[in-house]
Amino acid sequence: MTSTPVIPTATGTRHPVITAWSAVSPFGIGKDAFTEGLRRRTATAGAVDPALGAVPSDTACTVPGFDVRAVLGRKGTRSMDRVTGLAVTTVGRLLEADERNRAVGTGERAALVLGTTTGSAQSMMDFTRDSLTGERPFFVDPARFPNTVMNCAAGQSAIWYRLQGPNATIAGGRSAGLHALNYARRLLAAGRAQTVLCGAAEEFSPARAWLERHSGDGGRAPELGEGCAMLLVEPAGGEGQPVLADILAVESGVNLDGRTEDTLTACLRRGLRRAGVTPSAVVAVARSGAPGAEGEAERAAVQAVFADADPVDLAPVELIGDTGAAAAAFQTVALLAHAEEHPASGPGRVGVLTSVDRTGSVGCAVLGLR
Repeated sequence: MTSTPVIPTATGTRHPVITAWSAVSPFGIGKDAFTEGLRRRTATAGAVDPALGAVPSDTACTVPGFDVRAVLGRKGTRSMDRVTGLAVTTVGRLLEADERNRAVGTGERAALVLGTTTGSAQSMMDFTRDSLTGERPFFVDPARFPNTVMNCAAGQSAIWYRLQGPNATIAGGRSAGLHALNYARRLLAAGRAQTVLCGAAEEFSPARAWLERHSGDGGRAPELGEGCAMLLVEPAGGEGQPVLADILAVESGVNLDGRTEDTLTACLRRGLRRAGVTPSAVVAVARSGAPGAEGEAERAAVQAVFADADPVDLAPVELIGDTGAAAAAFQTVALLAHAEEHPASGPGRVGVLTSVDRTGSVGCAVLGLR
């Protein structure tokens, strides 16, 4: 085998690359289900399973038929909550998709970085409620305590699949997947890991639904969604790497004065400059599609920077709902799926994803699509 060509930075170093991905989404379980759903533009909103509990809306974009014990088996899943089950399932599907994925993606030099907001809000609330309503505050199920900390899903994924390298959980709301991707780059650049499984996860639950209802701006918001998307990220130049994209740049910023459009516009231009590409090279943009004023500002910033390029507008939120902390990870795999569905006629294709959050976080990533 020959090594895959790599794209150098301005300083002569090599960008990290994405070599594989998988997803568990409202389209279904696995990469193929996500690619097919995106290609067909399949709507996923449906009636909420009453077994999940009372929620403020009768519809949501949930992973169809997902049950942790049915998917992962009964062993080791008695106390596993939904977001952990989504993450463990996605990591497993990625590693099991190819012998190479498991060979390079596990072991002592394999890291995992998972984006989140709080982990499972439902687990936190349930555990707290049990401590208040039980006969004694300490009459709680100790097996469920790990679910109350935000790094539970990442830790369980590492235990299940023998990922013995660094294990990190990055909180960041809708931008969490971007922060996780940047953290993965830093791990590789510092030599702390040989490969990184990088992604983000979010569950649908009554707790999250009610929190979103009371913290929203009162405007029309998309249905809530859930799921997990994971990437296999490696240093470029490995023997026989099946490179899907080069990670050319990841940029983030903070909007403190309500000027989301200006902040994101500056972030996009900085990212393109660091990646060494022009807006005309961008063939697809995956927006977060945030609700309210933030989403409108995001759309305006993308229009301002890429109006002349006229890239394909990808916004997974329109199909799989507001996936919260998993949004940026789903945007990334949407770009990869789009690139695979539309093979390049020549080198130089670039994809961009953008993210905005009501907390003031903005960000973007620039990918060289293969």
